Amino acid sequence: MTERPSQRTNPLADSVAVITGASSGIGEATAHVLAEDGADVAIAARRSDRLESVAEEIREQTGQAVAVIPTDVTNSQEVNELVEETIEQFGHLDIAVSNAGLGVNRPITELSDDDFSLMRDVNIDGMFYFARATIPHLCETAGNLVFTGSMAANHPRPEDAMYAATKWWTRGFAISLQGTYGPDGVAVSCINPTEVRTEFGTQTDQKFTDRFDKGDVTEPIEVADAIAFAVRQKQPNAITSLDLYRRDKIAHFWAQSNIRHTETNRLIPYAHTNMYCWYNSPYRWRPVVASWGESAFLGRHPTRPAVFVRPSHQIT
Repeated sequence: MTERPSQRTNPLADSVAVITGASSGIGEATAHVLAEDGADVAIAARRSDRLESVAEEIREQTGQAVAVIPTDVTNSQEVNELVEETIEQFGHLDIAVSNAGLGVNRPITELSDDDFSLMRDVNIDGMFYFARATIPHLCETAGNLVFTGSMAANHPRPEDAMYAATKWWTRGFAISLQGTYGPDGVAVSCINPTEVRTEFGTQTDQKFTDRFDKGDVTEPIEVADAIAFAVRQKQPNAITSLDLYRRDKIAHFWAQSNIRHTETNRLIPYAHTNMYCWYNSPYRWRPVVASWGESAFLGRHPTRPAVFVRPSHQIT
């Protein structure tokens, strides 16, 4: 019987991984999981004391080598030094996890220049610096580059437009890099979870560890396991995008619709997403994608296309 990749013992043995945002949350959990799978790890974040604590735990639990490299991902020189030191200590690089990120949860009209710059600097510039520094080494090892994205990378967030925009950028960047460096053997993945119980939200709101009870939303270890699944893939395969959604999350889109068909009184979905609506064909109903924030009249004419209306309108 052919061995399944998920059942290999120490599937990342002899591999080296570097992880940003590794002092807590998803990054910390990812460092643990990759080390458990046999990789030596370089962990990076701004909080050096916390990194040292994480490193000691990993060494004790797994026996793997851990390099602690305090790094501010908004500083391109520090990111370059992070990668250079990783290569100096371990000799090569097989896995790079671009996890550092944050969100300032305010409507665009209340977002200050500093708020905007902070999200851009970490979520966009930081991921660019990290990718630029790691890709040459990943090309040498046919390695894996992973970005921590978000459900907001697939579905707009009307009350948090700037954060959503940074995550759409991340997903587009990741997929484009796969197109560029896939022929060189590099796998590029974007992992898109819904809410995760981490320190996310600290900048403007309750952090998610306080806001959600355990079991209500995704745990960091579950995202880390998804990342580990992605980096276990060997040529010719790559996990380009992996959505890790709470099971009830999509249902929220229906709940937010206020559009009903005037004859059937059926609720017609719209929400924070490109969505399916329907148009009539002489032969069968067919799904088509409507623009975000719009919905469709379920027309009765056999060849008439759907009529798009704004969500606040009653359909007639």
